Amino acid sequence: MPPTGGETGGRNFNLSVAFGIWARFDGTGKGFDSSTVFSLPNGANRSPDLAWVTFLRWNALTHEERLGFPPVCPDFIVGLRSHTDSLVTLQSKMQEYIDNGCALGWLIEPFEKKVYVYRPQAQVECLDNPATVSGEPLLKGFVLDVGDLWN
Repeated sequence: MPPTGGETGGRNFNLSVAFGIWARFDGTGKGFDSSTVFSLPNGANRSPDLAWVTFLRWNALTHEERLGFPPVCPDFIVGLRSHTDSLVTLQSKMQEYIDNGCALGWLIEPFEKKVYVYRPQAQVECLDNPATVSGEPLLKGFVLDVGDLWN
């Protein structure tokens, strides 16, 4: 993916700050920004806009695996659509994460003010202009103020 423009970069920054504060205080996993590439079980190398892996799974990797592209599918990922992204392509990538072991995924579509929620063995849920999105039960206590991303 090419670098993002200013609007998307600002949204991604706000998203990362909000999640990073939660992750630091929660202490059950490790957060990653959009520059991290994960090697999924299907062999694909993917870099979500935001990712989180439980410490149980992260600590099971060797030091060498953690230095490179970690061979693990994140437990939680976020895709943030920019104006140059195809929604269909992003939806396909979100499903790929779920198919490879991700427990929760959010595809944030700021132009239509929608959040698509992905979970294993569940239909994709489309939230239309939500004020907040909850990460429960996986991300205990994490609620994202999505309104910050619409502006």
